[in-house]
Amino acid sequence: MSRILIVEDETIIRSALRRLLERHDYNVEDAASVDEATRQFNLNEFSLIISDLRLPGAPGTDLIDLAKAVPVVIMTSYASMRSAVDAMKLGAVDYIAKPFDHDEILETIANIIKLRGDAQPAKNNESESPASKNQMVGNCQPMQDLFKRIGKVARTDATVLIQGESGTGKELAARAIHQQSARADSPMVSVNCASIPETLIESELFGHEKGAFTGADNARSGLIEAADGGTLFLDEIGELPLEAQARLLRFLQEGEIRRVGAVHSKQVNVRLIAATHRNLKALAKSGGFREDLYYRLYVMELQMPPLRARGEDIIEIAQQFLQQSCQKLGSSLLQFSPDAHNTMLRYQWPGNVRELQNAIERAVILAEDHMITTDLLGLDIEPVSLASLESNYASGNSLVMNTSGEQIAERADSNLSLDDYFQRFVLENQEAMSETALAKKLGVSRKCLWERRQKLGIPRKPKK
Repeated sequence: MSRILIVEDETIIRSALRRLLERHDYNVEDAASVDEATRQFNLNEFSLIISDLRLPGAPGTDLIDLAKAVPVVIMTSYASMRSAVDAMKLGAVDYIAKPFDHDEILETIANIIKLRGDAQPAKNNESESPASKNQMVGNCQPMQDLFKRIGKVARTDATVLIQGESGTGKELAARAIHQQSARADSPMVSVNCASIPETLIESELFGHEKGAFTGADNARSGLIEAADGGTLFLDEIGELPLEAQARLLRFLQEGEIRRVGAVHSKQVNVRLIAATHRNLKALAKSGGFREDLYYRLYVMELQMPPLRARGEDIIEIAQQFLQQSCQKLGSSLLQFSPDAHNTMLRYQWPGNVRELQNAIERAVILAEDHMITTDLLGLDIEPVSLASLESNYASGNSLVMNTSGEQIAERADSNLSLDDYFQRFVLENQEAMSETALAKKLGVSRKCLWERRQKLGIPRKPKK
């Protein structure tokens, strides 16, 4: 049961709000001031804090810093755009104007707690569902900003484009949007566009009529129809063939689909969320993706931060995966050694959260005592890694190879990015060098080189 703290100096409002929340199965505590709240309670033990803006002594916004990772909603009878913006800038997750509507405040609270991954109020003792184990967590600023944007866009039916490297949790973000939307009780259908053969993608998405093609022995509805009333999540949309892109564009423009081989169209009510690890804008300019579809998708963009940019979140996520792996494998609860802890923070995680999960499961399998060491994680750590290139580039220098294959520091061209330098070096040298030699000269592992090829779309040299 989620635990909520109300900080309000007006007794009538405080009591009324407490009764409202308790009727909806929340565990509620209250205080009349910031000072009383900090003296009586450990703020970190709450799922959510709801505070008036103007309180005797310190203002309610002081709780934002005091509560740290606990979300704070600010209430004010002095409702204005300026006070709302000021509260949000200080880190409040939302604000509520008094007198507030009961349904509105309950919906706001439910959305915030759901986003934070807390258990929802329940009247039974059913075991935790597997889906609840896969909630997004994160206290770093990029994730806090992401949570806020998800909360805002979830209230609309706007098309969303989620961008980020492979393994950063794009589907979890899509699911969070769906679960906080008005479509939460309707289906969410997830499709990985890269996993469906090009010849079948249109049939899978839009369905087909009997006899539409060889093997179409019966009429079949597509995945878009299956999501009618709910949400369609298209992962790796950059891999969608151009023909299917044209049909998808019509669906977005008209809200209707036509099965393969059909004459008549059918109206559907589907919210689209798309995701990709590729640069769709660059792909559109090169002709690999329809530009008109790109701008249709680009209504709201969410950027998933890579794991290496999330600081101490890495350890929080690792602890979560460690607990899950120990339960899954029937192992006693293990812990990370100090060295493993430091290594996880230093490592660049090219495979992001997915790589972290696999590394921890491997370590739990191999562990012979209660401690997980760096060796058990099996991370491919190079003495010189791509991180050094990124560090040099960020400081204004770029590591470039001379004709003897030695690394020399050169001032970066302001018009080229680190990825541009990486791509240029690989394309200029792959004819004369093996993958192992290329990786060595770049100071990365072969695995990291492969990951970068995938990210940047750098083709391998043709085999002779």
